[in-house]
Amino acid sequence: MVERAPPTRRRDYPLCELVPTRWADNDIYGHVNNVIYYSLIDTAVNGAMLRATGMNIHTAAKIALVVESGCRYHAPLEFPQEIALGLKVARLGRTSVTWNIGLFAAAEGADARAAADAHFTHVFVTREDTRPTPWTEPFRTFFQTAMDETSLTG
Repeated sequence: MVERAPPTRRRDYPLCELVPTRWADNDIYGHVNNVIYYSLIDTAVNGAMLRATGMNIHTAAKIALVVESGCRYHAPLEFPQEIALGLKVARLGRTSVTWNIGLFAAAEGADARAAADAHFTHVFVTREDTRPTPWTEPFRTFFQTAMDETSLTG
């Protein structure tokens, strides 16, 4: 039997985005519904990326599309709660970037275990024909701030 990897720790991530939960995020069991985790991840990764690069998603000739995502759940999160999303570049390619994301109750410290661990892959494409294109310098500079010594580059 394959052993499941333990939850990551908040200290494992070089970047952190804070996102509040909303009343509508809870499901009938009183915790954040699984689909909301993906919304939180999308909000955190894209928000950090757009702020850092100044990209205008409405007019840019090149855009980032999500091509893969996944999430492992370890513990519930709930409303009202602020969620800390740790962000780390796991792999940086010529036209793609894969993020590792840890979701934590924001009130917990650096030793906190993730309530969920996720991955999220973007591919940079031309808006007109959605063909992959190399990341521009503002993106590469930003990605470098979110990498650690074990990240692969190419």
